[in-house]
Amino acid sequence: MTYLLGIDGGGTGCRAALADLSGRILGVGKSGSANIMTDMETARRNILNATEAAFKEAGIASSSISSLSAVLGLAGANVGDNAANLKAALPFRNAVVSSDGLIALQGAIGDNDGTVIILGTGSVFITRDGDDVRYAGGWGFKVSDLGGGARLGRHLLEETLLTYDRFHIASPLTDTVIQRFENNPHKIVQFAHSASPSDFGTFAPLIFEYAAKEDAIALALLQTAVDQIEEGLEAIMSVRQTRLSLLGGLGPLYEKRLSPRYQSKLQKPLNDALTGAVQLAVKNFASSSAEYTHV
Repeated sequence: MTYLLGIDGGGTGCRAALADLSGRILGVGKSGSANIMTDMETARRNILNATEAAFKEAGIASSSISSLSAVLGLAGANVGDNAANLKAALPFRNAVVSSDGLIALQGAIGDNDGTVIILGTGSVFITRDGDDVRYAGGWGFKVSDLGGGARLGRHLLEETLLTYDRFHIASPLTDTVIQRFENNPHKIVQFAHSASPSDFGTFAPLIFEYAAKEDAIALALLQTAVDQIEEGLEAIMSVRQTRLSLLGGLGPLYEKRLSPRYQSKLQKPLNDALTGAVQLAVKNFASSSAEYTHV
């Protein structure tokens, strides 16, 4: 029996799905971080650990790993030679290493044309129009990642300092934030100096929480983010497309804030990213006419 493998790997964890040639999932395994830009060797080990766990759940001997045909969607795969280097280090018979965004797109919209925005700590726009798949954004929150949690959190801290200095009028939201820092602006500056993107992102849920209470600053921050998101959609989404999905932890929170033009195109994701990886493995490797060199 020949098996297919789908991998969904990122900074917080790695998931593997073992499937038959029809795409029916036989077993799923999980392991640790698999961001190949951050740590290639750790990612490789965790990919294999998750794969072995999927074999175990399926009740199949893991000695078949070397005969697998796999599609791996991994954070960091779109940078430099990362994808090629990882592929060379894997024991699989055949492998396509792509970005985690591509498998998220496939999972969300299937074989249809459409656009997804992944809105988590960062953000990235991905669209498919026929055979053309394009990406936009995702360059990191300091210079990109519009609408992402890290960027939202950083803007909230900036706004809190502006209200402390009385450049802007304070609101219950900024009052809450400054209180978290013991009413000491220097502690905000110290936090920001060494904060990671995920550290900044912890403040993003507060913005949505206070926006629901009609907090003026929360509403203004979200409106700026929505305007930027829609600017991205204007640039990347074909007018012919009728399918739009917002993914990631913040995606659903933005849905009701989009303008009617885009709300009318919103559709819930068909499947998750891991299912998307399996679907791409079927497309690439299940038939004798498949081309193994690209997705």
